[in-house]
Amino acid sequence: MPATGNHRRRRPSSLTRGFIAVSAGGAALALPVIGATAASAAPAQSVTKAVAPAAAPAKAIAAVKATPSVYSVIAGDTLYKIAAGHSVTGGWQQLYQDNRQVIGADPARIRPGMKLTIGAKAGSTAVESKPAASSAAPATAKPVTYTNNLDGWIKESLAVMAQHGIPGSYDGIHRNIMRESSGNPRAINNWDSNAAKGTPSKGLLQVIDPTFKAYHVSGTSMDIYDPVANITAACNYAAAKYGSIDNVFGAY
Repeated sequence: MPATGNHRRRRPSSLTRGFIAVSAGGAALALPVIGATAASAAPAQSVTKAVAPAAAPAKAIAAVKATPSVYSVIAGDTLYKIAAGHSVTGGWQQLYQDNRQVIGADPARIRPGMKLTIGAKAGSTAVESKPAASSAAPATAKPVTYTNNLDGWIKESLAVMAQHGIPGSYDGIHRNIMRESSGNPRAINNWDSNAAKGTPSKGLLQVIDPTFKAYHVSGTSMDIYDPVANITAACNYAAAKYGSIDNVFGAY
């Protein structure tokens, strides 16, 4: 029997009352009841997040950057001259690679009216190239051969010049050869002031020995009478002094 005296029953807190409810069937869980004095809960934050605008597809960006232009070759043009004039990344070599299907195997053989694509490969209509069929055999470039005559010598020299970034055209070279030697690779001048000094002019473009040695282009013969070596060295000298063999119209 409890001791005498009144003991105040402990009132259950509003939180405790909220968790247990008595029913005829027994105790059951119930949602908590927040008393009037309790701080109201902050509203739940929305879980929906703003979706950032999608980034532009990489292919679309590449398409904008790779917009090509078409250049029509005119008389006197060279790949070196065109590449320099249009600030082609990679120089004339890249311009040639991009237009190899149009130009052919010889980079020196560009003709007036030929359409060159600048900024992308010629004939390409899509930014992303399609992979070649696995069954296709890799293309093998055929070696370029030149005829052993004035036409072949000039063309071979132009190919070497293109590799070294030396400007000049077929017509400019041919015009100067016909004036200087009439196309004779063994021509020698034994009567002018150079001859009087002991350094006669020799070969197709009448080059003296010191000039030939100073402007000799690697990959060609060291023989001053060699047609390709003579043309290439003379054009290298003319480029340094006059800008191009195309600018030479008299003794040089």
